[in-house]
Amino acid sequence: MVARFDVYLVNLDETPSKDAKNTRPSVVLSPDEMNRHVNHVVIAPISSPGSGYPTRIPIDLLNSPRAIILDQLRTVDKDRLVKKIGEIDKQARKTVIERLQEFFAE
Repeated sequence: MVARFDVYLVNLDETPSKDAKNTRPSVVLSPDEMNRHVNHVVIAPISSPGSGYPTRIPIDLLNSPRAIILDQLRTVDKDRLVKKIGEIDKQARKTVIERLQEFFAE
């Protein structure tokens, strides 16, 4: 089962196929209840560390510094999830939730 805070390689090709050319690591942000019952997930892409902007959450992924890009959220079908490659740690989870709450606050 796909779980919140799992990190997957995601096929972002215009038309998904088994020979994905444009895959990118992304973290699943949709809640587990949603992940169990619908055929899509909400993700945030992971990129190389950047500007220090508040919506860029620094993490260590596969022994490399990276950043979760919260200002590029998107919804993708689960069939675009190519391979689970990890999960984010507890501190990053806490920071992501806090930033999303700030991001969507009135």
